[in-house]
Amino acid sequence: MLTADLVMLGCAVLVAGATAGVLAGLFGVGGGTVIVPVLYAAFGLAGVPDETRMPLCIGTSLAVIIPTSLSSFAAHHRRGAVDIGVLKTWALPIVAGVVGGSILAHYAPPILFKLVFVIIALLTAARLVWSERLPRLGLELPSGGPLAGYGVMIGASSSLMGIGGGLLGNIVMSMYGRPIHQTIATCSGIGLLVSLPGTLGYVAAGWNTTDLPPLSLGFVSLIALVLLTPTSVVTARWGVALAHQLTKRRLELALACYLFLISARFVISL
Repeated sequence: MLTADLVMLGCAVLVAGATAGVLAGLFGVGGGTVIVPVLYAAFGLAGVPDETRMPLCIGTSLAVIIPTSLSSFAAHHRRGAVDIGVLKTWALPIVAGVVGGSILAHYAPPILFKLVFVIIALLTAARLVWSERLPRLGLELPSGGPLAGYGVMIGASSSLMGIGGGLLGNIVMSMYGRPIHQTIATCSGIGLLVSLPGTLGYVAAGWNTTDLPPLSLGFVSLIALVLLTPTSVVTARWGVALAHQLTKRRLELALACYLFLISARFVISL
């Protein structure tokens, strides 16, 4: 029975990796919302204690997002859809936000950030569905300090929620009226900005932790990383191709449905 359970879990991890890759290419997100629940169940059956299981899930998820985001970003960039200027402005603020979010997590209740995320995600999904009926934050993305402030917010929130940050970037850019294809392409690069420092942070945080599974580097499971990475990298290209085949309206509706589903997941976890 134990062998059968392990085989089923291995299959589930591979499916999670494939799904994460498609989501990364299609919506410019890292897929952590798919990977983390699967890893949580897998590590639970492997006997990982509750106090270390969630950090191990988040750290491993962030590590998987690195190659997935890189593959997705490269594919979008080849199609000329990425706004490099926005990414350059966001680079340092997002990294600073990741570091600050890791520190803030010790003082602020996670429920606060989940609530903010759910409210903003639902408002964005509603605007995508009902198009121009709802107001935007502005006609153009701000520059300088305000745009950098959004970067800090994206980095901090992502590190607290264990996601790649592309979804939050999508929300910000779409509420300033950026075209949906450009928004998704640009935000595919955010995952790398969040996941690289985030992964290093979780490796350091779990370096001296006991009761971790074999072949773990801090709070990063190398076994899960090896299983998840190949499928996610391959399917990210499929997601990119699908995103550029869909019309603007269909892509907006698809992203809105994804936002509704992710918001429901966070509401259930509150």
